[in-house]
Amino acid sequence: MKRKAAFILMLIFSITAVFGGCSGKEVEKITITATNNGWDSQMLHNEIAKLIVENAYDDYDFEVSTGSSTMNWQAMITGDVDLDIESWTDNVATYPDDVAKGDIVDVGVLVPDSAQGLYVPRYVIEGDEKRGIKAVAPDLKTVEDLKKYAKLFPDDENPNKGRIYGSIPGWMADEILYKKYEAYGLDEMYNYTRLGSEATLFASLASAYNLGEPWVGYCYEPTWISGKLDLVLLEDAPYDPELYLEGKCGFPKQELKIVSSSKFAEKAPDLLEFFQKYKTGSQLISSALAHLDETGKTHEETAKWFLKEHDYLLDEWLPAERAQKVRDALNS
Repeated sequence: MKRKAAFILMLIFSITAVFGGCSGKEVEKITITATNNGWDSQMLHNEIAKLIVENAYDDYDFEVSTGSSTMNWQAMITGDVDLDIESWTDNVATYPDDVAKGDIVDVGVLVPDSAQGLYVPRYVIEGDEKRGIKAVAPDLKTVEDLKKYAKLFPDDENPNKGRIYGSIPGWMADEILYKKYEAYGLDEMYNYTRLGSEATLFASLASAYNLGEPWVGYCYEPTWISGKLDLVLLEDAPYDPELYLEGKCGFPKQELKIVSSSKFAEKAPDLLEFFQKYKTGSQLISSALAHLDETGKTHEETAKWFLKEHDYLLDEWLPAERAQKVRDALNS
């Protein structure tokens, strides 16, 4: 009897231990992966999204996939990456087909007012009386006009040619811009220089600007540098979708979108509503990026500052209870 009682007690203990262990086990969180294609504004958006996803919701972790925009786009089609926040979809040749096939899903419009192309400092065209800078190219208005001004933008390594600073290797905009450089015949009088990263590209622009020197190259909005410096986007031929990917017309004033893999809605249905409502603006993000540059803060620190500075956005993006969770996390 004693042995039987002992056996029953051991059995009860074992069952209790097993089920007790199961009940105490943490539920594994679902990981949401977004693209990190290497530019500051997207990295800031990713940090804002991370703060909200991980604090307003209980079931998710948020991480990024760092790589070229082309590589990350393909990873999103296969479902290995979930989201592309600040997606320049007009730069993606396959975008219409990918959406039509259901491989890519439009979630929402992040920034309704973006721009990109070849820029020069305004003082190149108009001068700057306060800085004692004279206008050196008063007739420079269009990309085509650059043919007349190659000597104004000399290439230090090849004085016989001018220098145009291109976009970043691996960015889809770079492929289009290089085709433009060739299609417009600018390759006959300019060298196309790729600096390898957004940071080095903007550093070259900032350096020239501080010295009051001519500079021409790729830029886009929103960025910290377009928020701080007075730049002029050179005019181009009117946008034509038939000519755009060949570089034979201007970049479109496009909406920057949030797009997802075909699997995202099923994987994280309760996050879908947030990302559908997550909207900002070019000037708003440019000012945040200027703050990042001026203070030397990280993207994460700037995201926290941004959400505190523009607290009303939480109420536009989230239900009241979830918005309060984010506020509690920001103030903890």
